[in-house]
Amino acid sequence: MIEKNVNLKKAKMPRTNFEELLDAGVHFGHLKRKWNPAMAPYIFMERNGIHIIDLNKTIVKLDEAASAMKHIARSGKKILFVATKKQAKEIVAERVKQVNMPYVTERWPGGMLTNFPTIRKAVKKMGSIDKMAADGTFTNLSKRERLQVTRQRAKLEKTLGSIIDLTRLPSALFIVDVLKEHIAVREAKRLGIPVFAMVDTNSDPTDIEFPIPANDDASKSITLIVDLLCQAIEEGLNERKLEKDKEPAQKDKKFIRKELETKDLPDSVIEAIVEEEEEVEVEEEPLVIETEEEDETVAETEEPEE
Repeated sequence: MIEKNVNLKKAKMPRTNFEELLDAGVHFGHLKRKWNPAMAPYIFMERNGIHIIDLNKTIVKLDEAASAMKHIARSGKKILFVATKKQAKEIVAERVKQVNMPYVTERWPGGMLTNFPTIRKAVKKMGSIDKMAADGTFTNLSKRERLQVTRQRAKLEKTLGSIIDLTRLPSALFIVDVLKEHIAVREAKRLGIPVFAMVDTNSDPTDIEFPIPANDDASKSITLIVDLLCQAIEEGLNERKLEKDKEPAQKDKKFIRKELETKDLPDSVIEAIVEEEEEVEVEEEPLVIETEEEDETVAETEEPEE
């Protein structure tokens, strides 16, 4: 009986249910003639010439992807979201901003992963232009030069503004529609970066480490999947924050204990003093100011492109 109870405690509830996925239209695939045979394990049936996705398998794969994303976020690493198709752009941009993760919703810049240093240079150029505007050197330029620099800044902001905080290669990619984003998938595979993706019945899931069989065309379906994964990322970030808050307290406790042990005091007295110190810390509730780990100084000046 004890073993059964332990197993029940360990079993986690799925992040979503069959009805929720059904209401969002996650089960709708593509026409039968457009299917990819590699998606056969995830197809439940065919109805009126359209493949229906097995939602039970979607729930399992979604839970796997969510737990993996939670672990990545907890370790303080970044996940790059890629969704350039029209119906996914606004959904991904709006939700991913809330969890402070980088995203690409405009055209995928070729070599963004494989030629990352060049992309970082372009991002730094945005910083140098902003600095010019702040220190007054921008006003010394002629009207035509100012217009050219402003247009360049706007262009860079549109394509790279959402990855300005991405100071190193991401630890994982999340992709909506692997067929459309095949270049991103290829670059990630080349660098050994794991890929999470919504795969429809016309997609090939063989190159995807964490495939989520789902309708990647309906906005409701995309919203539901992205929202559930962002919730998992939020959980991971919150756990990381709690761990960071606990670390200083644990270090102080060890330091106090070591000092007391050198004074030849009984163990019971040492425990009592350490507990008193902990109670005082709880009453005072000092303000903890957090600093971001991934912080990079923006380059001051760069040579203008010819």
